[in-house]
This record gives sequence, C-alpha cells and structure tokens, in this order.
Amino acid sequence: MLLKDVKVGIAITGSFCTFETILVEIERLVNEGADVYPIMSYNANDFDTRFGLAKEWKDKITKATGKEIISTIQDAEGIGPGNFLDIIVVAPCTGNTLAKLANAITDTPVCMAFKAHLRNNKPAIIAISTNDGLSGNAKNLGMLLDKKNVYFVPFGQDDPVKKSTSLIAHYDMIIPTIIEALKNKQIQPLLL
Repeated sequence: MLLKDVKVGIAITGSFCTFETILVEIERLVNEGADVYPIMSYNANDFDTRFGLAKEWKDKITKATGKEIISTIQDAEGIGPGNFLDIIVVAPCTGNTLAKLANAITDTPVCMAFKAHLRNNKPAIIAISTNDGLSGNAKNLGMLLDKKNVYFVPFGQDDPVKKSTSLIAHYDMIIPTIIEALKNKQIQPLLL
C-alpha cells in the first residue's frame, strides 16, 4: 500500500464533467491505504447537472471514503487547528477556485480547507480543470506554481484545437504526485 495511513483531504469543486474520474481516483486512494476526507465546494455539493444529481455524487463519495463530506466553511476551518491532514488535493480545481486560491479568497469550504491546511506548512496539491488556464487564469496558475508547499498534478491542454486555452490534470497521476509532494518535491514532468 503506497499511502498506508496517510490522511488525504480531497477537495472537490464544480468541474462536473470530471466527477466520474475523481470518484475512481478517490477509490484508488482508499485502495492504497489512504484515509480520505472529502471536502466539497458549495457548487459541487449542491448542483444537479447533466453529469448527475448532487445527492447521488455525495452518496458515492461518502460510500467510497466512509466519511461525511465537509461542506461548510465553518467545518473546513477546523482543518487548520485540528492539523489532522497530511496533505490536501483540490481535484478538480476549476478556474474559479484557482483564482480564489491564488488571491487568498476563502468564500467556499474548499478554499477555506486549502488555506487552513497550508497554515500547518504541509503540502497542498492542485489538479487543474479549467477552460481558461492559458488565458484569464494563466496569471493565477503562475502565482500558485511559485507558492511554497503548493504542488500540481501534471497537466496539459484539454483539446488544443477546439478549446485552445483549456487545461486539465492527468488525474491518474494524483497518487504519484502525492508521494512526491510528501517529500516536498514537485513531480516531473509537470507538463504532459
């Protein structure tokens, strides 16, 4: 087991098209021995979309992790003083959340969890999923690439022809990224 007893916060934001993939990665984390704590942004927690109903996703995530979802700012704030996570992974991280994390805005449970966790000087990982990573959010991406204790799951262009500014993480690289980040290293190569 690669992550036996590692306490991983998995912070999910509203890139709904990636939820099925994220669920697979949550199950992989659990299978590798990680103790996974789910956190959801308000949008991820509340919105029914063409990709599924919010309640169904929450039920699947709760079943996979065996834990209740942290879904309020108040509950997410406790991650800091509780100091119980070894690492946090924002997956998927939308452009909206990316901008908030880069600019220290904490108006969602995910943003608060990220901020609260970083205060303990422990690694935080971002798995990007945004249509504007190479345009409006490029500056925020750059700011976070330069931030202490922040690491990225390797990423690339989603569809360079139809969506030329879109970026998406290689979610199957979450576990290797965690392993490196726990050693205070950015997995390489970052761009795939």
